Amino acid sequence: MDPLIILLGLVILGLCSGLFGALFGLGGGVIFVPILLLSGVADSATQAVAMSLTGIIAGSVGASTVLVDKGLSNVRLGLMLEITTCIGAIIGAIVATYLESWILMVLFSVIIIYSGLRMIVNPERTVEPSDGEETPMTFEYRDESVGEEVRYEVQNVKGGLGLCTFAGAMSSMTGVGGGAIKVPVMNIYMHIPMKAASSTSSYMIGITAFSGAITYFTAGVFTQGDLSPLLTGAGLDSLLPCAAGIAVGAFIGSLVGARYARRIPSGHLRKYFSVVLFAMAVLVLLQAGGIL
Repeated sequence: MDPLIILLGLVILGLCSGLFGALFGLGGGVIFVPILLLSGVADSATQAVAMSLTGIIAGSVGASTVLVDKGLSNVRLGLMLEITTCIGAIIGAIVATYLESWILMVLFSVIIIYSGLRMIVNPERTVEPSDGEETPMTFEYRDESVGEEVRYEVQNVKGGLGLCTFAGAMSSMTGVGGGAIKVPVMNIYMHIPMKAASSTSSYMIGITAFSGAITYFTAGVFTQGDLSPLLTGAGLDSLLPCAAGIAVGAFIGSLVGARYARRIPSGHLRKYFSVVLFAMAVLVLLQAGGIL
C-alpha cells in the first residue's frame, strides 16, 4: 500500500478523534487503539498505545489554545487534580501486574456506565458564590451558548482529589483515558459546570499523556522493534511518520471541536457525554471479551 494513503488515513483518524476529544474532554485512546490494531497499522497494543498518546497530546494542546484562552479550562484546578491523577497512574501500573486485564476492563465499564446513568438522571447542580464572598475555589467563564457569565465555586475538593487518584489508576490499568471518570467526578461530585469540567479534562489529559509518550519514546517503541507487515510493505521503517500523521490530524480536529464545544448548551453536552460513556463501555467490554 502507498505510504501516503496510510498517512492520510492516520491524519483523518486523528482529525476525528481530536474533534471528539475536544468536545467531551476525552483523550480518544478508546478510539485510537482498537482502530490502529484492527487496521494493521500497529503490530501490538504497546505500539497502538504509544501512537495514541501522540494524538492525545496534540489534541490537548490544540483544544487548550482555545479553551484556556476563553477561560473554560480551569488551569489551577486542573494542575491540582493532575498531581493525584499521576500518583494514581503509578499505583495502577503496579496493581495491573497482578490482575487479569479483562477484570480491569469490566470494572472500568461498570464505573463509566454508572457515571453515565448518574449524569442522565441527576440534574446538573452548581454552587454559585454569594456576592462579595469569593474563595480561592471560585471561578467564572463566559457561556457563549447563552451569552452569560457563569460563576461557580468548586465543592468537595479533598474528595475530588481522592477520586482523581482512582481515575488515574483506572486509566493506567486499562489504557483508556481517565477523562471518562474525571469529567463525571468534576461535574457530579465537585459541582463544576459541564463545559468547565470537560474543558479542564482536555487540558489535563495532555500532561498525563506526555509523561507516558516520553516513556515509550525512551524505550524505543517509536523507532525500534518489529513493525506490522502493512508498514514494512509500504516502506516505512519506524512509527514516527505514523505518529506525526495522527498528531497533525488531532491538532486540527481539536481546534474545530473546541470552537464548536463553546457553543453547545451545557445541558445538551451533558446528555451527549452520557451517550459517549455508554459507547465507550461497549467498546471496552468488546476488548475485554477479545472481540476487538
